[in-house]
Amino acid sequence: MAWPALQIPLRQPAFVTQAMQVVYPTRCLGCGTLVEGAGGLCPICWRDTPFIGGLTCDCCGVPLPGESDGAEYCDDCLSADRSWQRGRAALLYDGQARRLVMALKHGDRQDIAPVAARWMARVARPLLKPETLIAPVPLHWTRMLKRRFNQAALLAEAVARYTGHAYCPDLLQRGRATKSTKGQGRAARFAEMQGAFKLHPRRRHRLIGRPVLLLDDVMTTGATLNAAAATCHAAGASDLSVLLLARADKSPYISSKS
Repeated sequence: MAWPALQIPLRQPAFVTQAMQVVYPTRCLGCGTLVEGAGGLCPICWRDTPFIGGLTCDCCGVPLPGESDGAEYCDDCLSADRSWQRGRAALLYDGQARRLVMALKHGDRQDIAPVAARWMARVARPLLKPETLIAPVPLHWTRMLKRRFNQAALLAEAVARYTGHAYCPDLLQRGRATKSTKGQGRAARFAEMQGAFKLHPRRRHRLIGRPVLLLDDVMTTGATLNAAAATCHAAGASDLSVLLLARADKSPYISSKS
């Protein structure tokens, strides 16, 4: 069975783009200096942004030292019981990347989302199958009222546009307002997120028997993604992958999964 992809035009006519660039000159997302083209980062901010490349953990996307022809896994993913199979991240959550994430998340810098989603779409290629459904990790409605938008949904919608895959913005719902887990250990984070998500009652038919790509802005321990992925698995998804704008790296080491 094939599922139709969400078809949304990616490009506007060239003369419209040129006119907008004259009226609204494109500026660097990092420092605000004028840049050429469709936007992004100036050379200095690009140099200072820790893009992830080379060998990475096949489950969470954290960079790993060395080279390998097979799938490798970080110690965190070897020791944790992940509810998803594969994952990728565009940036390491540090320095300029952290500032961009915080500006998008708390600074109302929604202009960052389309550019960041292009970076994410590039690293997502190994995760995508023709029938993959893309969905964001949701916010609780009380947080949505305060923030006015879900940064993960902005990124997920743009990634779906760039890749031509189906997108479901409300596949998951946050059933309860979880407490902040900042500064807490791994066990406390996972305990707090247990049962935090539920499937939208009218969306189950969209994921039964098909792969799902869950998208979020940042992963630290993976407690949030684990709870969201477990909910999708229980509802009938065939397999789960995760895509991140940034991955927090506290364990720069490599381990092979036996």
